[in-house]
Amino acid sequence: MDSIFVKIAAAAVLGFVISAILGKGIIPALRRLKAGQSIKEDGPTWHMSKQGTPTMGGLMFIAATIIVVLVLNASVILAGDLTSVFVLLFALVFGVIGFIDDYAKVKKKQNTGLTASQKFLLQLAAAILFIVLLRNYGILSPNLYVPFFGVEWKLPWVVYMIFAAFVIVGCVNAVNITDGVDGLATGVTMPVCAFFAASFGYAYLYWNRPGSAGMTVFAAVLFGALAGFLVHNFHPAKVFMGDTGSLFLGGAVCGMAFALDLPLILILVGIIYIAETLSDIIQVVYFKATHGKRIFRMAPLHHHFEMGGWSEAKLFFVFSGITLVCCVAAFFGVVGRFPVL
Repeated sequence: MDSIFVKIAAAAVLGFVISAILGKGIIPALRRLKAGQSIKEDGPTWHMSKQGTPTMGGLMFIAATIIVVLVLNASVILAGDLTSVFVLLFALVFGVIGFIDDYAKVKKKQNTGLTASQKFLLQLAAAILFIVLLRNYGILSPNLYVPFFGVEWKLPWVVYMIFAAFVIVGCVNAVNITDGVDGLATGVTMPVCAFFAASFGYAYLYWNRPGSAGMTVFAAVLFGALAGFLVHNFHPAKVFMGDTGSLFLGGAVCGMAFALDLPLILILVGIIYIAETLSDIIQVVYFKATHGKRIFRMAPLHHHFEMGGWSEAKLFFVFSGITLVCCVAAFFGVVGRFPVL
């Protein structure tokens, strides 16, 4: 039991140190490459001061996560437990998709590197392959567990795949939408990572769930790596994570939820991601239906509060705090899923 706590602590600390130190080298390198963020003109006017802030900073916590996971999980990986490798590779696919877009924006001076249909197809393919791998390795059950109600829905495989693909693609892009003000996506995702670290640790200690030991390390190192990134990303941000980072985080969050065999828990721990995305959808639909009227001052949701006078620091603490409370509540759903043997 002691060893798992030591690994959690080591993973978080190493993730923090490596990510924070990498920032000292990566940020100047991004500046030299003129990898500056372009600010949309239809956003809040005061955001224009952020023009030119280096982007693709997500490389910091991505690199830290890769290094620490491969080092601390070496023994379980060599023993045949590939769960953390699957989740890491899954998140990296989305990170690569984001990197292509970021690179095109800052180097080729184009709006996007991939078309919307290309990104959707790549994300869909990654989602299907990932779910198939988890299912074939016995990590994912054929049923959909409903947290807090203690029931499982027996879905046909095809229906489950459609559901999983919808959840993954939607959640990944929801995290991307949340990355709209300094430190917001970072701060919201940190308690989510802490939740999964605690959940996988619990499942390992009291249920002996396959893959949980390695995934505990994965979640812990990502938490620490995000904390290290936050040193550079908190308002006023010296660097942005870019699509490279936000899409990687979306993939990681989805990967952890499905590796825990509890995808519906995303409704609670991802409440801010969902609210941000719904605000965007509602705004667009209402605007078109009413020929120009708006429900929110500006979408997504964080811009609505910004326009109402909220500072970026207040947004960070309130949205992260809401996520933390929801994550604490969600842990009881995990206990119901994996009762003590």
